[in-house]
Formats: sequence, structure tokens, C-alpha cells
Amino acid sequence: MFSFNMFDHPIPRAFQNRFSTQYRCYSVSMLAGPNDRSDVEKGGKIIMPPSALDQLSRLNITYPMLFKLTNKNSDRMTHCGVLEFVADEGICYLPHWMMQNLLLEEGGLVQVESVNLMVATYSKFQPQSPDFLDITNPKAVLENALRNFACLTTGDVIAINYNEKIYELRVMETKPDKAVSIIECDMNVDFDAPLGYKEPERRYQHAEEPTEEEGDPSSYAEMDIGFRAFTGSGNRLDGKKKGIEPSPAPIDPSDIRRGIPNYEYRIGRITFIRNSRPQPKKADDEEAMSRFIAFSGEGQSLRKKGRKP
Repeated sequence: MFSFNMFDHPIPRAFQNRFSTQYRCYSVSMLAGPNDRSDVEKGGKIIMPPSALDQLSRLNITYPMLFKLTNKNSDRMTHCGVLEFVADEGICYLPHWMMQNLLLEEGGLVQVESVNLMVATYSKFQPQSPDFLDITNPKAVLENALRNFACLTTGDVIAINYNEKIYELRVMETKPDKAVSIIECDMNVDFDAPLGYKEPERRYQHAEEPTEEEGDPSSYAEMDIGFRAFTGSGNRLDGKKKGIEPSPAPIDPSDIRRGIPNYEYRIGRITFIRNSRPQPKKADDEEAMSRFIAFSGEGQSLRKKGRKP
């Protein structure tokens, strides 16, 4: 009697609980049915056949169900979740952006395997167009769009729909692993500069060198020809000429200073700089009184002198 035991070593439980099969993939637009399934294009989940649900229920897998999709022809892979089990047998339906990442065509073969991923703590995205900067609050828009995703893979280009426009973002970095689960997680999000974005050039104003006419103070004295406010002389009601200037004082070129900073400036202190002008000499009150004496004139009477009434 000979006994052949081909399985001397027991199969590990990890392989017993692993789902792995191959499907022909199609885009969601090929899904037959009266209902519009455009919601599948807005997320990162696929539609699988009912036989996959039957097989997964027999395995002791962890929830939520996460899968690894591999295109063996191009050696490209990504990760996703499952939305429904209503596809035809042997067929699965993928979002269009996921098929582009895997370099798959309609009817191509894709390997589907169940995986367990770590919960995400950090992710970094790079918009593929500068138009993404037009969004007022990009983090809020991205947070709302990622609710339709189950996981992220470094290197993938995901597509989100906002305000009837498709925005593509490349996943530049994920922590703590290259593929992470984003279901019920507290994840920090960061953005890189959009692809093709150029910062606006800053134009610095160069100080123009003063010309000979501007640098010569004597030119300002020659220009003292126009109108100058409050430069005339006035008359007093009492006839005194006290404190009256006969003509405006000419401008001294040495008093003109332009572009001289205040080196004694201190932060939080306001300094008012006023040009001091020499006060006119005050005339003595006696001289002013000698020139004018009030009620010193002679009057005339209507009656003639020497005539008696």
C-alpha cells in the first residue's frame, strides 16, 4: 500500500480567505439598464457580478471590502471599493478614469484581488490644470468628492466632478502606505502647485536717477513765479501796521530738501516736521501811535462864524 499525501503542509489561512479572480472590464457607459449610473464615474468604486458576492460571503474577509486591480499586460495596478453586485457574470464595470490609469480598453482583462489597507493619515494632491485654482474652497470640494472613494493609491490620477466640470488630480503621496483606505478616517490633505502653473512675475520699480535740473536747488528758486497761497498783505481796522509783511519772503534754495529720510524714526511714533520761518520784526507801539491819532481831525459847523442868531 502506498499513500501519497500531496498537501503535507496546511494552506495558510491568509490564502484561504483571499478573493482572486479575473474579469473583463468595461466602462460604466456600457452598463445596460434604464437607470443612469453616472454616479459611478464620480467615485472610486466598481460594479461586480453576483457570483463575487457569493464567493466573498463564504470567505472570512474584513470589511469594508477593498480590492486590488492589476493589468498584467501593462504592469499597472490600483485599488478600489465595490458599489454593487449587479454586473453580468464574468464582467465588471469601472470608472473611466480608473481604466485610463490601468491602460485598459473595453473588454480588457483585469485581475481583482481582495486586500486589507491601512487607514490614511495624510495625502497630497497635484491638480492637473491651473483651472483648479478658480475653486473658492478646494479642500471642502475635495472632501465632499472623496466620500465616493474607498481608497487612494500613490500615482493614480483621480477625477472629481464639481460645478459640471471634471477636475483631475494626481495622488502624489499617501501615508502611512502607498495605498490607503479613506473610509472613516481623519486625514490631512495638502496640495501641490498645479501642473503648468506659473507664478506671476513681480515687477520692481527702479528708482529713477534725478536729472541735473531736479538735483539743482537753485532751479526751485527760479520757479517761484506762480501762485502761492496766503502770501499777500492785509490792513488792520485801527490803521496799525503791526505784524504785516509788505511782501512774501523769498524761498531760500538751502531750505529745500527732497528725499531726506528721518533717521530718528521710531515704530509707533509720529513726528510732524514743520519748516520754521523767521518771525518779522515787531514795530514799536509808540511809532505806530505817532503815525495815527484817533479823532484828531477838525470838524466844520453848518453855522457861519460871527453871525448871531
